[in-house]
Amino acid sequence: MGVTKTQMFTEEQNDLAQFFKVLGHPARVAILQYISKQNTCICNDLVEEIGLAQATISQHLKELKSIGLLKGEVEGKSMCYCINVERWSIIQNQLNTFFNTTKSNCC
Repeated sequence: MGVTKTQMFTEEQNDLAQFFKVLGHPARVAILQYISKQNTCICNDLVEEIGLAQATISQHLKELKSIGLLKGEVEGKSMCYCINVERWSIIQNQLNTFFNTTKSNCC
């Protein structure tokens, strides 16, 4: 979808579309699941847990961070990540609204 076409849609529609796009890769879902079970997570832990190269993990983390699902801070030479609870709550509310207003009168 071209950049100019996104302005035809609401901010919430664009936000959810970006969320789904970023979560469209199973590695990112696995990363979120792993991080959500930790207090914090260092990238090297993810490399061992997920089994992908460090550069690949970093790229996936960058995508998750770009939509605000992750917060991170530098600890020495490593980056420590955690779930951005405030952002996650906003997305949960958007998803609940989306699914609760969908009517199923078909088949």
